[in-house]
Amino acid sequence: MMRSLWTAASGMTAQQFKIDTISNNLANVNTTGFKKSRVDFQDLLYQTLKYAGTPTTAGAQVPTGIQIGHGVRTVATQRIFSQGTFQQTDNPMDIVIEGDGFFQILLPDGGIRYTRDGAFKLDSDGRLTTSDGFPLEPEIIVPSDAIEFSVGSDGTVTVMRPGASEPETIGQIELVRFVNPAGLKSEGGNLFSATAASGQPMIGTPGLDGFGKLAQGWLEMSNVQVVEEMVNMIVAQRAYETNSKAIQAADDMLQTANNLRR
Repeated sequence: MMRSLWTAASGMTAQQFKIDTISNNLANVNTTGFKKSRVDFQDLLYQTLKYAGTPTTAGAQVPTGIQIGHGVRTVATQRIFSQGTFQQTDNPMDIVIEGDGFFQILLPDGGIRYTRDGAFKLDSDGRLTTSDGFPLEPEIIVPSDAIEFSVGSDGTVTVMRPGASEPETIGQIELVRFVNPAGLKSEGGNLFSATAASGQPMIGTPGLDGFGKLAQGWLEMSNVQVVEEMVNMIVAQRAYETNSKAIQAADDMLQTANNLRR
């Protein structure tokens, strides 16, 4: 059997995976805090038919050798944590991170997850939570009689109560960053979890030590660029078609060989 059949098939499988990734990027083009993914490929094992430098005659050596590859494989899908565009909402519960950092989210099992989605809501206890009802960590509880809610660029949360002459501080929003954010594990629901590759979370105050500042009344949208994804989709589709042509060519050659007559 011709090896080109399996080599081209690996190319089709790789391009199909790329199309799947592009589809997910485009599906989340309006998802708050979403970070696009990029597919990285790697060539497969090479069969060496003749080594470069093999002696021939009178001290001469083969200059290049002969090797044949066996295709391609998907080696990684990397999250690109570039800043998404900002959208003004004028909702006091919406908070955007201008720069590096993640919000900490507390799950019901006590685990901590991380997100760039700052579309927070209030639950029945006055806690700031995600759209799924998971509270922000450290916990921020807004008093029921608060008439004004404010978040400073350094994460300081204040409220105004009826009859008060000065705002009252009720909490401090902390951010987390990682040495390798691309190593975070995506868990859906706009949440990430730490892994051995991402490194340990480093907690800090917004606006200090490399952490981004906070801005109230804004949201960070997806960093997916539709035009870029459409171009990538066209390139992947053409590569898929080219590999299918290679399979057809190999099949035609096998058919010709099978039709030989003595």
